[in-house]
Amino acid sequence: MKKKNLWTLVRILFLLLTILTFTPFVIPKGVFKPELLGMPYTLWMGILINLLMVALVWWGTRVHPGREEPES
Repeated sequence: MKKKNLWTLVRILFLLLTILTFTPFVIPKGVFKPELLGMPYTLWMGILINLLMVALVWWGTRVHPGREEPES
């Protein structure tokens, strides 16, 4: 895939993940179970989404069309 296409994919995935963050899938009304390691569902889903966003930002820095390739 070309860098421009990968960059567009990263932007679309980031937008979808941002929208998903505020849906009932991540923030259900009045639900805090199940728990994972004593943390409520909303908290560990928030942590997971945060990690995915960090990974997308890192990937975006690698495929950005304006990025200069290091000289060997």
